[in-house]
Amino acid sequence: METNVGKKSKKLEALLWSIALPGFGQLLNHKYMKGFLLITLEFIINVMGNFNQIIIYSFQLKIEEAIEATNYSWLMFYPCLYFFAIWDAYKDAGGGEKAFSYLPLVFSAYFVTIGLIFSSKLKLFGYFIGPMWLPIIFLPIGLSIGGVIQWILLKIYTSK
Repeated sequence: METNVGKKSKKLEALLWSIALPGFGQLLNHKYMKGFLLITLEFIINVMGNFNQIIIYSFQLKIEEAIEATNYSWLMFYPCLYFFAIWDAYKDAGGGEKAFSYLPLVFSAYFVTIGLIFSSKLKLFGYFIGPMWLPIIFLPIGLSIGGVIQWILLKIYTSK
């Protein structure tokens, strides 16, 4: 019983640290080169995309300023890096053994990127949601679509 809890705790720990900062989960998994590479890429993309300033403006509800501060050419890399780092850390910690279990995170990266692309154009209820909040709103859509595709593929491949 205790070893099962320990394994689940290790997977969750790697997952949560990767959510906090891409690369931290890899460091916990003793994948130092990969971890430092992901942290370096995260910092470069964060700085070049002005992401911290976007976060500050978004929490202050200064959405137009957040849109103006966004360097979309750089920030477009962030969702894929972010979700890959989460998946990689989780998998290295022993998770993701179920077939196609990567699909929800892959589709999350796709849909968060789509949310970012449309964040300077799409209004909800007459308001811009911005380059931080709109991608977050698109996240459950990606998780859901990836989960449904995973479920369909599991049904197809396990029925044969």
